[in-house]
Amino acid sequence: MEPSVYRRMAEHEADHWWFRGRRAVISRLIGRMGLPENARILETGCGTGGNLAMLSEFGTVDAVEYDATAREMAAEKSGAQIGFCELPHRIEAPDGAYDLVTLLDVLEHVAQDEDSLRALEAKLAPGGRILITVPCGPWLWSAHDRVHHHKRRYTRASLRATIAAAGLRATDVGNFNSLLYPVAVGQRMVKRALGKDSSDDHMPGRALNAALAGVFGLERHLVGRVPLWFGLSLYAVVTRP
Repeated sequence: MEPSVYRRMAEHEADHWWFRGRRAVISRLIGRMGLPENARILETGCGTGGNLAMLSEFGTVDAVEYDATAREMAAEKSGAQIGFCELPHRIEAPDGAYDLVTLLDVLEHVAQDEDSLRALEAKLAPGGRILITVPCGPWLWSAHDRVHHHKRRYTRASLRATIAAAGLRATDVGNFNSLLYPVAVGQRMVKRALGKDSSDDHMPGRALNAALAGVFGLERHLVGRVPLWFGLSLYAVVTRP
């Protein structure tokens, strides 16, 4: 991603509504997995480290990241050593060690998504799982995707196909960031009509940010239980066949 994106991420991910809401949803998904006590977790592509504290609630967390600046920010934020990774070829983490590998809005950045999932399978302990989140809806492609160096946006079908092509099995695939979907789509359509195709990851005002975080956070009670057939994001829980 652009250096400016990492700087904004480091500044905003503790408080920005999107990061707060996503952490709430991811935490609830992980909580329902029934991970073993003292689980070992690997966050692949940890960015500037905004998920590490949340993940540490479920076990011992290792993290790897490609970008050197992001690794430094994550290490400073967490006090942990952050390893290097370049999917799918190099992942500084032991094979066969992890009960959970997370890939949180990372797969869309990688050209070789199937090979990357195969490489991460090797990191799983017996019975281990991979949790994936990705942006949804190719038709929503915008400046936000370009600035973040996305290769693609997924559909349920394309995400399932990628997982299957990697020789893995998706036990659960669903949408989230659904309650705010009509607002986000409307905003993007207006921007297109006005010719203002700009990135949308800046911090809104305090009151609006709190309201958006509250609405997004409500989805933690729904995701994985109530079918959400549309949304800005997809998640998948993946195991070996």
